[in-house]
Amino acid sequence: MSARGAEAAAEPGPVAGPGAASPRPLFGGCWSCRLLSGAGLLMAAIWVYQGPRSAMRKGLTPSMGAIAQITFAAGLAGWAIVILADPVGRWQRREP
Repeated sequence: MSARGAEAAAEPGPVAGPGAASPRPLFGGCWSCRLLSGAGLLMAAIWVYQGPRSAMRKGLTPSMGAIAQITFAAGLAGWAIVILADPVGRWQRREP
């Protein structure tokens, strides 16, 4: 390791303070990227949900696996909504 490298490693990095720049929004603010990935996650949630739902429609009682699938589908749908809505990006844009 050179002397210059040792000096650079010993220096502390910048500290984020009140005037520091905010992190980049999700997907860099690209609306088409958010729309494509959010819609894909929403379709995946619908597909995962259809499996246990079709079994319950036939009159079968839901098993623990079916309940886990429905819970996972709800998580995917929530993730899709967060990506589509981008609440963190909106909150950062509204700050003065």
